Amino acid sequence: MKQNFQFLRNKWTKFSFALLIFIPWVIWIGNYWIFIGIPVLYDIYISKKVNWSFWKKRGKKPNKFIEWVDAIIFAVVAATLIRMFFIEAYTIPTSSMEKTLLVGDYLFVSKVSYGPKLPNTPLSFPFVHHTMPGSETRRSFVEWIKLPYKRLLGFGNVKRNDIVVFNFPEGDTVALKRQNESYYDLCRRYGRERVWTDKLNFGNIIYRPADKQENYIKRCVAIPGDILEVKHSQVYINGTKQIHFEQMQFNYEVITDGLTLNPKNLERLGISDDDINFAQMTQQSLYDTIKHSNTVHYIIPLTEETASKIRSFPNVISVKISEIIEREDVFPQDSTICYSRDNFGPITVPKKGQTISLTLKNIPVYQRIIDVYEENDMIIKNNKIFINGKEANSYTFKMDYYFMMGDSRHNSQDGRFWGFVPEDHVVGKASFIWLSLDKDKSFFSKIRWSRIFRFINH
Repeated sequence: MKQNFQFLRNKWTKFSFALLIFIPWVIWIGNYWIFIGIPVLYDIYISKKVNWSFWKKRGKKPNKFIEWVDAIIFAVVAATLIRMFFIEAYTIPTSSMEKTLLVGDYLFVSKVSYGPKLPNTPLSFPFVHHTMPGSETRRSFVEWIKLPYKRLLGFGNVKRNDIVVFNFPEGDTVALKRQNESYYDLCRRYGRERVWTDKLNFGNIIYRPADKQENYIKRCVAIPGDILEVKHSQVYINGTKQIHFEQMQFNYEVITDGLTLNPKNLERLGISDDDINFAQMTQQSLYDTIKHSNTVHYIIPLTEETASKIRSFPNVISVKISEIIEREDVFPQDSTICYSRDNFGPITVPKKGQTISLTLKNIPVYQRIIDVYEENDMIIKNNKIFINGKEANSYTFKMDYYFMMGDSRHNSQDGRFWGFVPEDHVVGKASFIWLSLDKDKSFFSKIRWSRIFRFINH
C-alpha cells in the first residue's frame, strides 16, 4: 500500500502539484509578473539551492519548537489566503437585519460569490481588520504599499435582495472615541470644528482606506440603474413593490386595554426585553386613548406574522405600523430635499458608464460619489458646478453603485442615511451561519441550536 503512494513523495510530483495550483491562481489574479515565482518553486522542490525555511537548518531533524514554528507559519499563510480569496468570518453586532439575521449570529461570508477584492493595503497584521488586538486606536496596517481597486472574477454580480457585507461608505474618516458613529453625522450634529478640537469626547480624527473601513451587512434592495422609492414604509423598485421578506420587521405601535403584555408570551414570539419600548402619544394614539381609557402603548419591532399573533391577544386593541412621517436628517442631508425613512426618493442608483445631467437640485445626491468615491475635485461656485476646474453640466459614472437597507426597517442605519455603496466597497455575500449565541441567555442555553450550520436564504 505504501508503494502505491510512494510517487506522492517524489520531488517532481510535488513540484507538478504546486504548479497546478500556482499557475491558475496567477491567471485568476491577472498579474503575470507573479510568474517569476516559478523559479522559486523549482528551487524549493527540485534544485534546493536556497534555504527558504531560514529558521531551520538543512540536513538536521527539527526539534519540537521548530516544528511548531513551521505549523504556525503554514497555518497563518493558509488562513490569510483563504480569508483574502475565499471566505471570511463575520459576526452580527446589531439588530438592523433582524429577524433574518440575529445579534450573535456568526457567519461565513463568501468572497468568490462576487469575486474577491484585492486589498488596497496588503501590509497588515493577520486576522484583524483595522485595529491591533488589545487597542482601540493603534492601526493594524501600514500604507507603504497602496494598490488600486481590483476585483477578481467571481461566480456572479450583486443581485437584488442579496445579503451583502461591505465596507461602510462613510467610514473613510473616523473619530477614534466615537468609532461606531459616522464622522460626517457627528460633524452635522456638533459642527466640524468641535469634532476636530474636542479630543476628550471625540479623540483623534483618522483616515482609513476603503478596505479597512468598518464592515456592515445589509440587504441590497436596488442595483445599478434602478429607481428606488419608499412610500409609507413600502419600498418600490422601478415602480414595482418590493416583496416583504418573511422575517422583515417594522416598528409597530401596540395598544392594550390597560393591561400590560405578558412577558412570557412575548418571549415565546422571540421578542427580547430590549425590543420593547413604551410609545409617546401620536395624534392617532390620542384618539385611541379617548376612545379607550387607561390604554398602554408600546413600540415593538415585529414581523407581519408576529404582529398578526399579537392582534389575537385578548387585551390588545390595536396593532399597526408606526410610520415615521416627520422629516428626518436622512440622505442626502440637504434642506431642499424632504425625505424620511418611510418616505424616501425617488432616487436613481448610478450605473457604470451612465451619464446624467447635473443640476443644483440633484447635485446633493451625487456630490459624494463624484468628489470622494471617484476622486474628482468638485466645487459649487456662483451657482455653477465645477469638476476638476471645468464647468460641468453632466457626469459619467466610473463605477457601479448599490443601495442597501436593513431588514429591520425602522432600526437600521442604512442607505437612507448615508447613500450609495460603491462597487469597490463590496466585500462578499453572507452565505452560512456556523454559530449563533443569544446574549440574553446563559451557559448552554445561549446557543440557538436551530440556527447552527444553516445556509442563509436570500
